[in-house]
Amino acid sequence: MWAPVAAASWGVLYAAVEVTWAVTGTTVQWKEHSAYAPRVQLFLAALALLAGGACLASTRTLAKLGRVVVATALIVALPVFVVGMNGLPIYFVTIATLSGIESATGLAQVLLNTAGAALLLLVGLSYRRRLRGDCPRCGRPHAGTSDGPLAHPAASRTPRRTRIAVYLLMCGLLPWAGTKTIWTLGGNALGVAGDDWQRTSIASASGPSKATASAGIDVTVLAAMVGIFLLLGLLYVWGQVFPRWTLFLSGRRVPRLLPLIPAWLTGIPLAMYGAALLIMAPLMAAGVLPKIKPDPPFTTSSGITWFVEFGGLAFAGLGIGLIVAARSYAARTHPVCASATATMRPG
Repeated sequence: MWAPVAAASWGVLYAAVEVTWAVTGTTVQWKEHSAYAPRVQLFLAALALLAGGACLASTRTLAKLGRVVVATALIVALPVFVVGMNGLPIYFVTIATLSGIESATGLAQVLLNTAGAALLLLVGLSYRRRLRGDCPRCGRPHAGTSDGPLAHPAASRTPRRTRIAVYLLMCGLLPWAGTKTIWTLGGNALGVAGDDWQRTSIASASGPSKATASAGIDVTVLAAMVGIFLLLGLLYVWGQVFPRWTLFLSGRRVPRLLPLIPAWLTGIPLAMYGAALLIMAPLMAAGVLPKIKPDPPFTTSSGITWFVEFGGLAFAGLGIGLIVAARSYAARTHPVCASATATMRPG
């Protein structure tokens, strides 16, 4: 399988980049006004090498101690690099709207973390299947090789209970999107005057984001609509078979990774970011955390606190909704080796 070799190569590349940045004192942005400390970069480099070595070892027949070491390395490393991809949606929005990249090294760090998290997840999944005696590719027990043709299930929509859960999570967008829409249309909310919001947003915007702001459309709300479109595709049959309006693609099977990759890559960091905001806002309101000083166009700390809470509801709702929908989509579209279906066929 290619994933263990790719993960090991990623580990070497990641370690080389982190050590270079740490030795040369390069600033790598972690979040606004915060950067990675050199000792953290060296720790991440060592962890990447350890994880890469564990990925290579996962392809061999190991004793019990070796299996424990490999599993522990993957279990420890995966969450670290998943957390490191937290800024991916923000960078995506800034790139898509031509707003400018705040930190090139910060973007590179996020992309390296994202690649590592994806590869470690693939290796961990196939390793777990091998330990259970299942096919590392399709996850089903069957005789023969695991490089034969695949059988794909028929298209189906998400079960009703999952659809209801996703719709409820999508409702978390309403306070945040509604407030921003009121501002862009010139209304007042949370102590912010619509005129002040428009002047500030247009002055700080560039490219398409300035054009949409001038038209009364907030670009981040527009990006959220793209996320909703992706959500709906994961829930319904047209996300598995191209619909009529796709013209020459109509009727063809949608490659399952086409919606799954953006769903996982945006859903996981959005859920983490939104959860952090949901925790932060009540703590600021209770005085446990210091309140954010109002900065134009905001006029009160309470207005900022409420907007942070609205943002948490929106990002966590959309992120968790994408994760739930992607999980259902992955299960419903999961192909199996043709030899496995032949083995399971009676008679």
